[in-house]
Amino acid sequence: MSNAGIDRISFYTPRYCLDLKLLAEAREVEWEKYSIGIGQDVMGLPPPDEDVVTMAASAAKPILDAVGAEDIELLLFATESGVDQSKSAGMFFHGLLGLPSRCRVVEMKQACYAGTLALRLAALMVADSPGKKALVLCSDIARYDLGSPGEPTQGCGAIAMLVSADPSILVLDDECGVHAEDVMDFWRPNYRDEALVDGKYSTRIYQACLREAWSQYAALSGRTVSDFAHFCYHIPFTNMALKAHDRLLKGAGVTEGRRELVEQAVGQSLGYNRLTGNTYTASLYEGLTCLLDTSAEPLDGKRLGLFSYGSGAVGEFFSGTVVPGYRRSLFGDAHRSLLDTRTALTVAEYEDIFNLCLPSDGWDYSFSQYRTGPFRLSGVKEHKRLYEVAAL
Repeated sequence: MSNAGIDRISFYTPRYCLDLKLLAEAREVEWEKYSIGIGQDVMGLPPPDEDVVTMAASAAKPILDAVGAEDIELLLFATESGVDQSKSAGMFFHGLLGLPSRCRVVEMKQACYAGTLALRLAALMVADSPGKKALVLCSDIARYDLGSPGEPTQGCGAIAMLVSADPSILVLDDECGVHAEDVMDFWRPNYRDEALVDGKYSTRIYQACLREAWSQYAALSGRTVSDFAHFCYHIPFTNMALKAHDRLLKGAGVTEGRRELVEQAVGQSLGYNRLTGNTYTASLYEGLTCLLDTSAEPLDGKRLGLFSYGSGAVGEFFSGTVVPGYRRSLFGDAHRSLLDTRTALTVAEYEDIFNLCLPSDGWDYSFSQYRTGPFRLSGVKEHKRLYEVAAL
């Protein structure tokens, strides 16, 4: 794969959120069930005029503003919150951001895993054409029934990654371990807006996929857990990542001080997710972004381990080395400002937005403008979604 990898990485989450203390009170459960039991503090919420397209566009804009779009010949949009059964969400994005006409555009789906395949395919393309670049978008809205066990793990957000043959942030290693099996641990039929999940079963499948993928990776690479400075995991909720790494260490024969080792290896990747909730395809890379932005020590030259999981199910363990000088290419200040300046909603306001579904009756609609990023969904006309630059 040469030195292909992540040249820029940018994160976006909508401007509204709900403190899970309020949700705990409304659902008459102990606050610790959320803050300690699953490791979540705040849930990110999208207003009616934001969707996966606008979130992805808002995530990508800082990258395109910094380096331009003229060399991008591949756009891979990973989501499990698609907006059309035929047209790729990437094509809406392509038009909204004005990407070059010489550009392959595809939407990819395999639950929360699709972004990882998109990243690896993009890396292969730019390695074969070093002068060209690829843009990988991971954008999702996690949505479960009101009052369901999954409700406090809802969230939303997007990651944009520019992939090049001479990256400024992370060089991907060739080795990877992959495990796939047909299971029903999490799914969302076409006739539902809310996902369905068998939580305990999904946790077991996640861990089984990690075990098999790590075993392959270790055999191919000859590396052990001690060869990594940090690990980043798919994060349906932050405690899942901590439990996953504990199981990995246990399987590697580590018996002493595992709690401290888990926190050292994984803890610095979890801060953003505690404040946004599950972002599905974006969650692994939200964790990577958080680690890069907030790591207490420099990561230059350090190897990172990454585990991607998508229910249904596919798991992949892979790795990469942080490029010296990577901090010059980050957007950390913007990410922290975004999280710090969101509008906090009441539970009643959250439920009102939750129940305000996109019309599906074929009539024309215009949507009120909420606090959004640089782009918004302005309405629907003749069954066509209409996007525009937001009046900020």
